[in-house]
Amino acid sequence: MTNFSDIVAVIFDFDDTLVPDSTTALLNAYGLDSHKFWRRDVGSLVASGYNPTLAYLRLLLENIGPDKPLRNLTNAELRRFGSRHERNLYPGVTTLFNDLRRIVRRFKNIGIEFYVISGGLQEIIEGNSIVMKNVGQDHIYGSQLDANGGRFLRYIKRCITFTEKTRYLFEINKGVSQRRTRRKPYEVNEDVDLNDRRIPFSNMIYVGDGLTDIPCFSLISKGSRAFGGPGKTFGVFNPAEKKSAKRALMNFLEPHRVMNMNAPEYRKNDALGSLLRAAVSTRCSDIKIKRREAERRR
Repeated sequence: MTNFSDIVAVIFDFDDTLVPDSTTALLNAYGLDSHKFWRRDVGSLVASGYNPTLAYLRLLLENIGPDKPLRNLTNAELRRFGSRHERNLYPGVTTLFNDLRRIVRRFKNIGIEFYVISGGLQEIIEGNSIVMKNVGQDHIYGSQLDANGGRFLRYIKRCITFTEKTRYLFEINKGVSQRRTRRKPYEVNEDVDLNDRRIPFSNMIYVGDGLTDIPCFSLISKGSRAFGGPGKTFGVFNPAEKKSAKRALMNFLEPHRVMNMNAPEYRKNDALGSLLRAAVSTRCSDIKIKRREAERRR
């Protein structure tokens, strides 16, 4: 039987990590000017003091309704859009999950779990059959909108900001499921002894692309002994975009928040794909060695 500390968690951001930005794709699909939406409209709200995630969610809602660009948009339509957007998954995503499972199966009594933590819309993520099949609904954390009995989306139900992402890392760490936090949202704040935590940060591998991932990068890569030691972090950037490359250097590599930066390509022979496979294999080997050391001390 797998012990708490014998589970490896591979955690992904979604937009621009597993697939090109889904909110931008949604705006474009409905004929909205996505450049204006992000640069001018969201930027203006942020400049006035809005949290960036709340700003874009508010503006989405303002564009939903009769005679508005997003029309009577529903969560069911977001899931359908997510299904169509699935064809844009980055190279190798469709085979990565099974490859990592096969690696872990070579080690006795070690498990692997996959998670998605994103400021993007959860319904779009859940519409992606590859993600749903390999990650599962209870392991997906995304921002949510609610119709509250109406015909179309009208309210913000959950907003995942960049610091909010670390809350879900602690839920994973302590073994607090979303089903439980829906009933008891403050349970994640309860003190749990380090030895009783389900997945230590040292067993976490985090993959993300943007500034919203920095708190997660820092928490995992610089994890103290109090949290079980550091895990592994991998940054994703678009080498074809000068701005993306500059952000990778200035915000991620130079502050040592990630081990390295790579293009979002996940096949066996791709840089990121091979590194992720190696990271999972190495972590399993480390768990195996620690088991032997513990047995010798008995």
